[in-house]
Amino acid sequence: MDRSRQSLQQRIASRVSRCRRDVFLTRDFAAFSDEDQVIRALRKLVAERKLVRLGKGVYAKARPSSLSGRAVLANPDGFLSVAHQALGRLGVEWEPTQAQRDFAASRSTQIPVNSVVKVKGRFSRKLRYGANELVIER
Repeated sequence: MDRSRQSLQQRIASRVSRCRRDVFLTRDFAAFSDEDQVIRALRKLVAERKLVRLGKGVYAKARPSSLSGRAVLANPDGFLSVAHQALGRLGVEWEPTQAQRDFAASRSTQIPVNSVVKVKGRFSRKLRYGANELVIER
């Protein structure tokens, strides 16, 4: 279809499908239209289960679940991997927590299961997907 005849929602959907990364910010689509229209189109893509909203202005690729049909993260590594990508896209400096470093270095056998990161500097956004929420450690 001709680019000029595509709707804003179709242009955003095609960019998301072509892009290799999993996390998108509203400013990624600022060249298409103004912020209100972009947010409206992103909201429609969330309703169509092509994207999942993680937080204010942060979206991730989604796919329908084979079991329930609900939208699930397209990234096979799960929420923590997508949250790390989101922090990187937002320009936030972070590092793994002490428990994660200990497990990676084989100093501990306890597997860190909570989504926790240590943030350097200021960061006040909430990133969540379903029941998972990124916990910020200072």
